[in-house]
Amino acid sequence: MTPAARRALDAAGRLFYERGIHAVGVDLIAAEAGVTKKTLYDRFGSKEQIVVEYLADRDERWRSFLAGYLAAAPTPRARILAVFDASRDWAADRSVKGCSMVNAHAEISDASHPAYPIITGQKAWMLALFTGLAREIAPEGADRLARTLMLLHEGGLVAHGLQVFPGAVEQARGDAERLLTAGEAPGAVDR
Repeated sequence: MTPAARRALDAAGRLFYERGIHAVGVDLIAAEAGVTKKTLYDRFGSKEQIVVEYLADRDERWRSFLAGYLAAAPTPRARILAVFDASRDWAADRSVKGCSMVNAHAEISDASHPAYPIITGQKAWMLALFTGLAREIAPEGADRLARTLMLLHEGGLVAHGLQVFPGAVEQARGDAERLLTAGEAPGAVDR
């Protein structure tokens, strides 16, 4: 990616996240990035493609960020909780308005939009991650446990973004920890 395209994508990402995808036009992105509209269209082709690139970039950065937390966690239980820890830290620094995928879905619910698979794919990936981690501690109840963890995780992110109450992601983590500790995870084994 050229430096101008990178600046444009960074500007678009910041603007889309702060103001909303529909509220931000190509003119504003170009002005904020210090590039021409022609540069934007030459590199991305359309605003829709800028949205796709923004969400794919954000997802890639999230997965990379999360990988460090998962790698540092010594047990399956610790890796589950590390997802919440990573989300807490990511949200504090990068997501004061909540999850960018959830926010994008509020604006893009049409499955034919080219960004839709990025949005839903990221959430499917998160569920698969929780399922794999849950399978390591609760082989018989992994699907149910993963869905419960996903609900806690996503609910914490949404409550954080809406500023419903302080410490939403931390509370979700605490609830996940209690769930895992109490043995409420169906088929859970000590690990």
